Amino acid sequence: MPLNLLKLCVGCDSVEDLEEWIAFRLDERRRAGEPAEHWHTTRMMPTRGDEVTDGGSLYWVIKGSVQCRQLITEIRPFTDDDGIGRCHLMLDPEVVRTDWQPRRAFQGWRYLKPADAPADLGKGKAGLVEMPPKLRRELADLGLL
Repeated sequence: MPLNLLKLCVGCDSVEDLEEWIAFRLDERRRAGEPAEHWHTTRMMPTRGDEVTDGGSLYWVIKGSVQCRQLITEIRPFTDDDGIGRCHLMLDPEVVRTDWQPRRAFQGWRYLKPADAPADLGKGKAGLVEMPPKLRRELADLGLL
């Protein structure tokens, strides 16, 4: 059974911000002649990495709510220039929007069981994706999303 990770998306105010940042980084890599791969760097190596890479996703908390996820395709450990062990969570660049799920701030990442993960937005909720981010935020703050 796949296991997910949960992480704060620091610096992004919306899913659109995250998508734009991913597109920018992929374009940068293409222009530099590097593989167009997308990853997130973290210090802690998941001890349950086999479960995470068996179909797990990285669920992003944006402005206090889980709002989207990205499939984790691989975990690549490495040592940085300061001799500190880290890992790249290799991510599918496609961002999948999810139902909003409130989350308090935390440091690092957390495991997220599939039963506790928010559902992907279905076709019946496609209008939420088209809604301006500010309006979605206001509705979420009122508990209407």
